[in-house]
Amino acid sequence: MPELISLSEIRARPLVDQSSATLELIYFDLLKLCAGRQERRRLPAHESLYVVLSGRVDIEVDGIRFEAVGQRADIWSGDADSVYAPVDAEVVVTAISESVEIAVAGGICERRYAAFRVTPEEVDAVNVGSSETHSQRRIAHLLGQRQNGRCGHLLVSELYAGDGCWSGYPPHKHDTECGDVESRHEELYHYRFWPETGFGGQIVYEEHGPVETFMTRSGDTFLLDRGYHPTVTSPGHRSYIFTILVGKHRRGLIQRFDPKHEHLTGVIPGIDAMRAKFK
Repeated sequence: MPELISLSEIRARPLVDQSSATLELIYFDLLKLCAGRQERRRLPAHESLYVVLSGRVDIEVDGIRFEAVGQRADIWSGDADSVYAPVDAEVVVTAISESVEIAVAGGICERRYAAFRVTPEEVDAVNVGSSETHSQRRIAHLLGQRQNGRCGHLLVSELYAGDGCWSGYPPHKHDTECGDVESRHEELYHYRFWPETGFGGQIVYEEHGPVETFMTRSGDTFLLDRGYHPTVTSPGHRSYIFTILVGKHRRGLIQRFDPKHEHLTGVIPGIDAMRAKFK
């Protein structure tokens, strides 16, 4: 069932791995380092993307060195710089700026690929919605369609929603494998808000089941294994959602919209472009 991990909750590290009671395919953790400090990590079952949220680092993957990764002061200052590491790779991260924060996004993978870097110039972004329909957001694909054939079923993106706007909207789900109608993908959201006092609402519901509503704050993480899952941002704040998707049977994501709200796909701009970017 869906699960919210609060920032204030004391958790063993990593935040999400194969011990999760909700997700079986996704790995997630946050690394915070000061200048000169190193972090070594090996994920025996997961391919992964090391996304620099702030600061600058050198990253080695099985001895292959990627230098000065990270070109933004914070998540609100441009697109991310990232490094992909294959399953069971030895990864060494060395902080070269005063402080660094990195998100580690992973997905179960059986095949081993080559390491590579995804620079900010290679990020594939799409604008969806509008302020008039209270649905404006920008989705920046870090590991998406452009990396097809270079990695497994792991998809990673950063979503920026406007003041008081909805995302994951119209409500959609992706919990059943059904040909070209819907794919089965697990999903994880990690939220930030600006100003940091902002908050949001995460709704989850199924066709014939209860509705669950969670209040989300900056630093919270949400684990989704099933159901429709629209998200809303409080007025007066912008929201950021670090998103991990991992397909059970395929890489490309196919979303099924709630039939009661599917007519909104013709009202909200950019829905078709959004769907195409995930496939």
